[in-house]
This record gives sequence, C-alpha cells and structure tokens, in this order.
Amino acid sequence: MAIFNRAVVSLPGRERIARHLHDGQVFIHATAEETGGVLGMWETFSAPGTGPAPHMHTRETEVFRVIAGAYRFWCGNEVIDAPLGTTVVLPPNVPHAWKNISDATGRMMAVVTPGGFEHFFMELERTGANTPGAIRSVQERFGLVDVEMEVELYDQDRHLAVYRSGEG
Repeated sequence: MAIFNRAVVSLPGRERIARHLHDGQVFIHATAEETGGVLGMWETFSAPGTGPAPHMHTRETEVFRVIAGAYRFWCGNEVIDAPLGTTVVLPPNVPHAWKNISDATGRMMAVVTPGGFEHFFMELERTGANTPGAIRSVQERFGLVDVEMEVELYDQDRHLAVYRSGEG
C-alpha cells in the first residue's frame, strides 16, 4: 500500500461513478490505495423509499453524513431518524440498514475506516453483477454479510409496516 503523504482531491464532474444495489449512483471520492489504507470515501444518491437490505460489515466502521433529504437508520435494535445534517457512525459486526424516507432523491457522504469497501461499488459496476449469486460473490469478497433483521418501515402516510429481511 502506498504511503499517504499527498492530498487526495476529487473535483466536481471528475468523480469515479459506480452503482449500488438499490438503483442509485455512488461517486467515489477517495480510495484505500490513495489514503494508505486509512479510509475510503464516497457520496451515495438514493431515490425515495430506497436503501440497502439489512446487512453487516465484518471489516470496517461506516460514517454517514446526510447532505440532502432525510434517512432512517437501523443499527442493531436502534432506530435513528436522520434529517439533513445528521451524522451516523455504524460499528462493524452489527446488523444495520438505512432508507431514504424523504420525498426526493437523498444524498449522503460516506466514509469507511479502514478503507477498501469503496471498491465494492466499483466492482459491482465493473462486473455488472445483477443476479443474487453474482452479487453474493462480490459481497463475500468485501466482508459484507446479509442478515435477518426486523425493521419498521413507514409508508408516506406514516402507517407502520414491519419488514423482516428475507421476506421480500
């Protein structure tokens, strides 16, 4: 791994663009290789009502900063509503999920430490993984584990529905 002794700069319009599993874009701003392994950084864009299925990272801590919209996070047994400006730090090896609960495209800045997971999105893009088996193969390489987790979802009229991962 290279020594981290120079600024890493991601200029608007020159980001590396990838995708995530819930039909949105990810702009990669810094990679583990560029930061000596210290961190990876990206910006995620998500449509209303979307977010990843419940999962767990086995290698890294994730930090999210809401920069547009509003999100709901689940971390273990906690439910966290995250309006604009909120920062949420998610520990490794704890099941979690998040969802854009606003009416417009949401946007979050994300950092992982140590770095490396940002390549997950780049690998999805590179391989075109779009079947459960192909996606699972990429997930396994990055220490991402799907988990059973019950989360409370609300529709636009604030009616509660309980969702258990694995039930569709």
